Amino acid sequence: MADEAMVDGASIVAQSLKAQGVEYIFGIVGIPVTEVAIACQAEGIKFVGMRNEQAASYAAGCIGYLTGKPAVCLVVSGPGLVHALAGMSNANENGWPLIVIGGSTDADQEGQGGFQEFPQVESTRIFSKFSARPSSIERIPFYIEKAVRYSTYGRPGACYIDLAGNQIRGTVAESAVWQVTPCPPPPKTLADPSSVKTAIQELMRAKRPLVIVGKGAGYSGAEGSIRMFLETCGLPFLPTPMGKGVVADEHELCVSAARSRALLQADVILLLGARLNWILHFGKPPRFRADVKVIQVDLCPEELGNNIRPVTALHGDVDCVVRQFLEELQRLPSGFRFDPKSEWWTSLKQKIEQNKQNSNKLIQDTEIPMNYYTALDRINALLPKDCIIVNEGSNTMDIGRTMLPNTFPRHRLDAGTFGTMGVGVGFALAAALYCRDHQPGKRVVCIEGDSAIGFSGMEMETVVRYKLPIVFVVVNNSGIGHGIDKETWTSMTNEEDPCIASPPFSLSPMVRYDQMMKALGGEGYLAMTPDEITTSLRKCLDDKVKPSLVNVIIRGDAARKQQDFNWLTRSSKL
Repeated sequence: MADEAMVDGASIVAQSLKAQGVEYIFGIVGIPVTEVAIACQAEGIKFVGMRNEQAASYAAGCIGYLTGKPAVCLVVSGPGLVHALAGMSNANENGWPLIVIGGSTDADQEGQGGFQEFPQVESTRIFSKFSARPSSIERIPFYIEKAVRYSTYGRPGACYIDLAGNQIRGTVAESAVWQVTPCPPPPKTLADPSSVKTAIQELMRAKRPLVIVGKGAGYSGAEGSIRMFLETCGLPFLPTPMGKGVVADEHELCVSAARSRALLQADVILLLGARLNWILHFGKPPRFRADVKVIQVDLCPEELGNNIRPVTALHGDVDCVVRQFLEELQRLPSGFRFDPKSEWWTSLKQKIEQNKQNSNKLIQDTEIPMNYYTALDRINALLPKDCIIVNEGSNTMDIGRTMLPNTFPRHRLDAGTFGTMGVGVGFALAAALYCRDHQPGKRVVCIEGDSAIGFSGMEMETVVRYKLPIVFVVVNNSGIGHGIDKETWTSMTNEEDPCIASPPFSLSPMVRYDQMMKALGGEGYLAMTPDEITTSLRKCLDDKVKPSLVNVIIRGDAARKQQDFNWLTRSSKL
């Protein structure tokens, strides 16, 4: 009788992930997970070795958003997992699928002060939808399938699987391993038909209707149905930051340039996959009318009625519910189309034109160093319409939302619901990897503030190592939201201790991030003028092989409007 075939825990993990359709793993190897990474590569799963677990977890979460399927962040025990909690919380708050797999102390060493021993399962529970350690090596496939299911069903989110070192190294008979079928895609849910009728009736009665399109609509793949609905009804729409592109920002029905007026004066608002959180000012005065009627469509039932009581709440997949709206409109004898010559449309168009004129004045500012508007206008002029834009920073991101339009869904990645700084380079890396494998030729452009890129700047080495032709643009104002010029910095720090003299928001002036990219193996360019932006960025976009970076120097006091900072330290004298 032949000896029974044996298999180790690492191989079971890899085979289970492959069976569940996992395509990418991001992480940093070490004790005890190196064997897991090797086994995954043997199964054909792509492993991306990162420089920090935070960036790895951000990258894995980004794949979840772009594909609707979880990627894995693989981390070592203790500190490695703690670093990855940042990405877990970001994915959970944004509603993105993510699985974190962490190695941990051997089970027989627990409680004895084992290497990097930490209460990992307990610690991850508040950052995830599901957190567990397999009860045995044989049952690893059961837990991996459950993590995939939890991460994608309902509101998507993060899950954690803990693997003790002796589970990874241990072996069992192949015949004893649980056989688990692949997790099917999450079911698509429809709203109650009576609620659909109520929603359409409320929109038809509205004098000042507004549709708000959130990133949940993008995740749902609802772009086709939403565009048809908006064009059929002639309704003004406003995208949330990552809802940009579900319907093109340059569409005639988009009122982003009149955002404040649209929110403040709308009497009926249809929320499509958007939450009434801080991004939308909680749906309350003074940013909204006190008597505004809200129609809420959301995949998560617990979100319905949060912060404001909706006139009707529709629990369901955004794409499915909007298709229900379209079917209901077809039943109406005369259909429904909002009057394009109404007082509401007239008011919105006037505000749009006024704000465009204000922006144009800033764009035409010829002062050197540049302001944000001049710099971002030159950048936008060269961006491919179908590129994925990663946009992160303080003013860089906020102003970028207005200056960098999106034409396609899921093509803008920023700090999101959790407002996380430091996600940009990880997001860009994941997006570029996804594009290379699934949408060849599509470019990824990562437009970062100089503070933002500092969180994960060494991941540029990872980008070079994996030959991902990302174009980085650093909008460099030498500070966190606000910087100071080189002469002031030199004078200040020569006279006094920089820890006392320099403002808390200041960074070293005019840091050469372009030279950093060159040192890591990419191409780097310094741009001090608008024409230098154009010349440098064109070279970057023409190079489809090497990663590149344009370091754009702007004024330290550049902002949406001039601000007067009054600090209690010596910096108040600036």
